[in-house]
Amino acid sequence: MSTGAYTADGCSVEVYRLLPPAGEPEVVHDAIPAGASILELGCGAGRVTHPLLALGHDVVAVDDSPEMLALVRGAETVCARIGELRLGRVFDAVLLGSHLVNTPDDAERYALLAAARRHLAPGGRLLVEWHPPSWFEQAADGQGGQLGEVSVELAEVASDTDLLSAVVRYSARGHSWHQPFTVRRLGVDALENALNLADLTFGEWLTGDRRWFAATSRSGG
Repeated sequence: MSTGAYTADGCSVEVYRLLPPAGEPEVVHDAIPAGASILELGCGAGRVTHPLLALGHDVVAVDDSPEMLALVRGAETVCARIGELRLGRVFDAVLLGSHLVNTPDDAERYALLAAARRHLAPGGRLLVEWHPPSWFEQAADGQGGQLGEVSVELAEVASDTDLLSAVVRYSARGHSWHQPFTVRRLGVDALENALNLADLTFGEWLTGDRRWFAATSRSGG
């Protein structure tokens, strides 16, 4: 049985309140200088925001869900769609997590990356979490695990060329939630092309499984 509020893209606010971080704050912290300012795009309920604050970073947390942002503590919050964001200031690091770059829509991908680029300080780093090609090869019904008190399972996996659709099933505290999603497989060349269109250039892989990478501005400004 589902319970609670949902965001426009089908995320359960209650699920994201219960989900703990899964190593993301450490990946980000290790990739940037101590005390670096961070713009977090798509912060949700603060699952990553709060540990980054504890690690000594100033974080501006952006999400288009007021219900999600109401759960964020200690950070400046901005309610906005990422692609439309124009804060008029820049940050040492911009964080684009949650595999948002794998959106099926090329125009949306460009808007996300362009928003990140225009908020990136000279010499700053964009830190991106994505689904690499290997993830698409391994995705199957029944995959999942336990994140804190939340059980997570992948179901109804279906692929068509470069698109993969599935449902994530969450359960905790006697409740369950289903979140359908569709993502696009990007090869490294396609990823680099998408970055270049937004005046960004690939930097380096941040994790051994290549699920995180860094990018910087091409023009340097």
